[in-house]
Amino acid sequence: MEARNVLGTQLVPCSYDPLTGWWRDGCCHTDENDPGSHVICARMTMEFLNFSMERGNDLITARPAARFRGLKPGDRWCLCALRWKEAMEEGYAPPVVLESTHERALETVPLETLQAHAWSTNSA
Repeated sequence: MEARNVLGTQLVPCSYDPLTGWWRDGCCHTDENDPGSHVICARMTMEFLNFSMERGNDLITARPAARFRGLKPGDRWCLCALRWKEAMEEGYAPPVVLESTHERALETVPLETLQAHAWSTNSA
């Protein structure tokens, strides 16, 4: 069965550069081994990256040994659903790419909330 997004259609890749996803396949796929449920595809903002760093998850610093170049504003990345929700509650949520956000995100965040924070390629 193919993975579905929060809109009920086929899950679209989030990012190949940087290569994202729990499986590092470019998509926000998930499975029972993904404790953080990395299912929300979001377009990074400096405000969110700083917020994440303050919470102990440095997504900015490159870690070549882990094949991670570090994120910058504008990059797309599969985020943990709970971290995105926490950022949203604090006013730092990055915009969501709905077509690339796995339907499992709906277990943590209502569709209406995701839609209210949706990023549109028209607003780039």
